[in-house]
Amino acid sequence: MLLRDNVYESLRSDILTCRLAPGDDMREQDLAERYAVSRQPVREALLRLEREHLVTVQPRQGYRVNPISLADARDLLRFRLVLEPACVAEAIENANDDVLKALDEFRLFAGDHEDFIAYNRGFHSALAHASGNRRMAASLCDLIGQADRLVRVSVANVKGHDPAQLVAEHVALIEAMQRRDARTAARIIKAHVAQTEKRVLPALKRNAVIVEGRDP
Repeated sequence: MLLRDNVYESLRSDILTCRLAPGDDMREQDLAERYAVSRQPVREALLRLEREHLVTVQPRQGYRVNPISLADARDLLRFRLVLEPACVAEAIENANDDVLKALDEFRLFAGDHEDFIAYNRGFHSALAHASGNRRMAASLCDLIGQADRLVRVSVANVKGHDPAQLVAEHVALIEAMQRRDARTAARIIKAHVAQTEKRVLPALKRNAVIVEGRDP
């Protein structure tokens, strides 16, 4: 991987995991020191992230991690509500039995909240790749990564976050997919993503780094 891609991936990860929090100011020199590189790959990474609406350029001042807007959070989750069921349907129709059997690793979970975020991201990413559609999988994995930021920002205010219940929903989906029961799988994944919106959006409204409008 080229150096500029390493810097981009590291910086993007730091934003999505809230190591660089919404609203944080950033300067090229500070980031160059953080990642032990020159300023050029940092500048290129920041411009890529600006196009993804994760950062904003502040003329003569540097950059800022974009706050999360309720409108954009809603858009993200609604897009996921369309795309993830499509990936599940593709997987049921086209994936071989070994691909669907591999989802069994997500039947059990043990750990803390941070472990659950990683487990949850792994499960939904596995659904994306099981589709066999590379473009759909790439788009869904990007949405899943950005949704992690919503969860981390809202976690202190989330009500009804029950890892055991969420894992049970995952297991029910796995079983429906392995039976190739497209109708049941569609119902489960749509309800699962819709419940995420119902939990996360009210929590985001109570968080100080959330803005009412859209991101810049």
